[in-house]
Amino acid sequence: MGVWSDGRLQILIHAILSAWLLIRRVESEPSHQDKQALLAFISQVPHADRLEWNESDSPCNWVGVYCDPTKSYVAELHLPGIGLLGSIPANTLGNLTQLRVISIRSNGLSGTLPSDFSNLKNLRSLYVQKNKLSGEFPPSLPHLTGLTRLDLSTNSFTGEIPPSINNLTRLTGLFMANNKFSGAIPSLKLENLVDLNVSNNKFNGPIPTTLQKYPQSAFSGNIDLCGGPLTKCKPNISAPSDFASSTHDSPESEIKPKKMSIGLIIAIAGGSAVVVILLFILVSIICMMKRKHDSDEATERREAASARLSAEAVGTSGDGGSKRNKLIFFDNDGAVRKFELDELLRASAEMLGKGSYGASYKAEIDDETVVAVKRLKDATVSEKDFEEQVEVLGTISHENVVPLRGFYYAQNERLLVYDYMPAGSCSMLLHGSRGSGNEPPNWETRVRIATGAARGLAHLHSFGKIVHGNLKSSNILLTSDKDPEATIIDYGLSTFFSNDSPHPDHHRAGGYRAPEVLETRKATLKSDVYSFGVLLLELITGKSPCQQTSTGEEGIDLPRWVQSVVKEDWASEVFDIELMKYEDVEEEMAKLLQIAMTCVATVPNQRPAMLDVVRLIEDTVGSGDPPITIIP
Repeated sequence: MGVWSDGRLQILIHAILSAWLLIRRVESEPSHQDKQALLAFISQVPHADRLEWNESDSPCNWVGVYCDPTKSYVAELHLPGIGLLGSIPANTLGNLTQLRVISIRSNGLSGTLPSDFSNLKNLRSLYVQKNKLSGEFPPSLPHLTGLTRLDLSTNSFTGEIPPSINNLTRLTGLFMANNKFSGAIPSLKLENLVDLNVSNNKFNGPIPTTLQKYPQSAFSGNIDLCGGPLTKCKPNISAPSDFASSTHDSPESEIKPKKMSIGLIIAIAGGSAVVVILLFILVSIICMMKRKHDSDEATERREAASARLSAEAVGTSGDGGSKRNKLIFFDNDGAVRKFELDELLRASAEMLGKGSYGASYKAEIDDETVVAVKRLKDATVSEKDFEEQVEVLGTISHENVVPLRGFYYAQNERLLVYDYMPAGSCSMLLHGSRGSGNEPPNWETRVRIATGAARGLAHLHSFGKIVHGNLKSSNILLTSDKDPEATIIDYGLSTFFSNDSPHPDHHRAGGYRAPEVLETRKATLKSDVYSFGVLLLELITGKSPCQQTSTGEEGIDLPRWVQSVVKEDWASEVFDIELMKYEDVEEEMAKLLQIAMTCVATVPNQRPAMLDVVRLIEDTVGSGDPPITIIP
């Protein structure tokens, strides 16, 4: 064990980078057309000098360029926040016909998207938010029928949304906030659409019925928009009747006016009164029926919410087993009130989300008892093994680990009961929408989260050698909104599943998984260290390692991205721009970056143990400037 100087640390980082790049380098490279298209783009678009692409090298080794596994074509282009200026030239990016992802967000690009973007038939994700793009909705986009994520937000686009947007039937996320789009929102018939945001534009009229399921925040800031989650639309003002208009304008009526008899006037007046009374009765009946219908719907919604956990999370309560219809609680010194399964079934339930191993619910048992319930999906473990393993997990007690309070086992159901954490997750804190007062976390908060997560994971590793197996920012829950502490959840659940069990959000967790896990699908203590390293990089860079976040932000291969950036000698660009406004934190950020890169070493045995990682972090962010030590 020795003390490392800053010079030796730099040598270590660059040595790791060189080894990584040598391993990934292959003989083949993309087509000449792809290379020329990229060179034409970067030569015609002004940008910061720090982006240097070596023409003699393969594009697969260029910063921001990602190729397919065989290195035969350019598959992704990630150039966010590098100072790109001006318009996107034709015959450049539009010639990269095999592209899957384009991210040129947070630059100074202007004009509109070129028409030859319609050539990008294989494009899946397009991120051009936070630029100065203008003009009407780009006509090339409806031709990209394979798109799943489209982000045009925070630009200066104008005009109406064309009905042809319905061609994008695979869209799961559509983000057009903070533009100048106007007119009525078309009726979108996109069955796969999950995330939508058209806020802060100039849309008017009613929200289409197909879009009224989205929250108010998706439409806010459009002052002339109504209906759905916004205020009710004003009733249409009826136009004057044709009869009244024709009799008033008829020349004959002006030339030959006729007087009505008293009897005729009385008859007309009486008939009108009857008609008015009948209309009044009819309207009253309709209003009463509508109120009853609305009341019934509200009741149904309340009953559905209350029954959701019963129907979705518990299922059939008559399954076979030794502990039928009984929740088993651990002896946690009375930290949570013990309740019966029937109480849980009657509880008001709210789905918190779906993860790799199942769905999570917030269950309000009573005014003082609120818990989180995890329903495990496709668990293959037997009842005996399940109970033995959860009993081990139930004995864990640490301030940075969410305590497991109890469990339920039936033939087709496995439930875990945890403490409920109301402040959300680290993922939402870093990548969630930025509303009023919802600012990005400062450096102190990120350090507190990193330290807490490291301590919690180290405790799991040292207490019974428990492997987390699914560490990611969405599994780091926060204790409070102010000065949050990190707590780890979903630990040890990988043992309930076989290595061949499919995970529905594997693409989301994949960015955190060590290379050996992607091959063997077996998590270890060392693969947990890798996942923690990625989490630490996420806190430092502000970038998501997932393919996409809940807000539509694209993810990247964080370890590889950091190494490519440092290779280009502009390491300061690694750090989240939101952190650059804080003084006297650059050295801490650099040292934590070095710790993170040690954790994501390709060879498992080269990664430190979590207890050593905790000590490294605590030495780095402690008082003074203590030396950093590396454990071999």
